[in-house]
Amino acid sequence: MEKHRLLAMTDGVVAIIITIMVLEMKAPEGTDFEALHELWPVFFSYALSFVYVAIYWNNHHHYFHLVPRVNGAVLWANFHLLFWLSLIPFATAWMGEHGFAPVPTALYGVSLLMPAVAWWIMQNVIVRAQGDSSPLRSYLGRDLKAKISPVLYLSGIGLSFAAPWAALLCYLTVAIMWLVPDKRIEKMATHN
Repeated sequence: MEKHRLLAMTDGVVAIIITIMVLEMKAPEGTDFEALHELWPVFFSYALSFVYVAIYWNNHHHYFHLVPRVNGAVLWANFHLLFWLSLIPFATAWMGEHGFAPVPTALYGVSLLMPAVAWWIMQNVIVRAQGDSSPLRSYLGRDLKAKISPVLYLSGIGLSFAAPWAALLCYLTVAIMWLVPDKRIEKMATHN
């Protein structure tokens, strides 16, 4: 089947996720800069999560240039990814509202790790569906970023209980690594 409905569904869910996250940001009670300053954990959590959701959407858009058709397994793998992404607003709000307390910061790391696992599963389902001549397989290659990311997420989850700032640094490092999509896929997509 064609991929267009899968892409439209993904676009809609991502838009809702971002909307939910921004609606969780409440205006400060006071009217001075101090009241605004007190909300910096909420804003930082939102900004980091916004970047993560944007990275997933951007990479999803790029990867699906190499996927002309989808099957039921790919649809379910995509919904699996969307499920985990849809939990990011909850973890974002909890972490931000509690000033990077250990347990919410660890749960936030889990909410980032699980979409990464779902992404890996979806990639493998697509490659299996495409067969031996999979353009996605040839694009992925060693996929070093995908191997480093779970290690950083797990490190962040563990560090949340000792030094939440170090956990945030791990999560931020992964986001920076993935911020710019690989240009190889654009080149491959223009040749297909």
